[in-house]
Amino acid sequence: MNILEVAGGKPIKLWTDGVPVEDDARKQLVNTAKMPFIFKHLAVMPDVHLGKGSTIGSVIPTVGAIIPAAVGVDIGCGMIAARTSLHARDLPDNLHGLRTAIEKAVPHGKTFGHRDQGAWDNVPSQADQMWSGLAGRFKAITDKYPRLEKTNNRQHLGTLGGGNHFIEVCLDEADRVWFMLHSGSRGVGNAIGNLFIELAQADMRQHMVNLPDRDLAYFEQGSRHFADYVEAVEWAQDFARHNRELMMLGVVAATRKVLGRPFEASLEAVNCHHNYVQKEQHFGREVLVTRKGAVSAQKGQLGIIPGSMGAKSFIVRGLGNEESFCSCSHGAGRVMSRTKAKSRFTVEDQQRATAHVECRKDKDVIDEIPMAYKDIDAVMHAQRELVEVVHTLRQVVCVKG
Repeated sequence: MNILEVAGGKPIKLWTDGVPVEDDARKQLVNTAKMPFIFKHLAVMPDVHLGKGSTIGSVIPTVGAIIPAAVGVDIGCGMIAARTSLHARDLPDNLHGLRTAIEKAVPHGKTFGHRDQGAWDNVPSQADQMWSGLAGRFKAITDKYPRLEKTNNRQHLGTLGGGNHFIEVCLDEADRVWFMLHSGSRGVGNAIGNLFIELAQADMRQHMVNLPDRDLAYFEQGSRHFADYVEAVEWAQDFARHNRELMMLGVVAATRKVLGRPFEASLEAVNCHHNYVQKEQHFGREVLVTRKGAVSAQKGQLGIIPGSMGAKSFIVRGLGNEESFCSCSHGAGRVMSRTKAKSRFTVEDQQRATAHVECRKDKDVIDEIPMAYKDIDAVMHAQRELVEVVHTLRQVVCVKG
């Protein structure tokens, strides 16, 4: 762990030995560290890279204030993984049919990013139960902020989205089959995030607050929108958790249909956010901890650290490192932008890098090529004080949004 002292701000503690940290990300971290309500220090994970609002791979503890753009617009984005009773030998030799079945079971991508009303008959019965637990709380939010009613809230429940969201079938070190997927609060979380970022920026202008970056606009505790934002972000985080659970049910059902046999699918299960904020106790104080691309790693707590498309992933157990605010990385972390990856690599490069995975291998997924990300082994070594590896997973099927 290295320490970067910040003039006029709190220190920055980085778990980044052996992995690159871009200059723009360092500058962004320094700007955040100078905010007056930062508690003790910032903690930086080895997958750190430049982000919108705040640096991805950073843990931002605050007292008496919250930064909506630090949480971002993919509120509650995270991972779910479950070990099954299946073994590699139970899977078909040709995995294309399994990938196709999963793609049909879980709406994904820009074209199939929502469920129309007629499609709800095909969703597991748990969908209605999940939505009923969310609907009343959502109405309380939309009564105050009617703009949020015009979102695909219910229609997006149980859908993957696009970008770096994915569904994978993986094998662990004992060739046991796992299902794993990555998604968040979809369109409604995006709308909530953008609305409150705008409101925070408007508050800053009204009170003539000078900021090093407009995306560091914040709500002070007790201010007009603070409590409403906390309520809305907690709702979006719950939506995201249910969204992942519902998709997992769809993946299990699709696989059972393809294999034509029953199997257990929750022998070991983890469902964790990596874009979120919550109250926690640290160093004897109650603080708001924003994890922007970071996972909670309390002592004994299980988490998920996925590698890039075609690379291995990890189920980990937290070591409860207090200096990191009990956190770890949320993945490998990008080393180049999506635009740069698309200009540098070809479809042939993508095909070679994912030769061992049943997945799309076309120009629209080149931005997710493994070479656009940091070396996951280096990332894991850099955070050896934060987590221990419980399972190492390798992908055999990958569905991209």
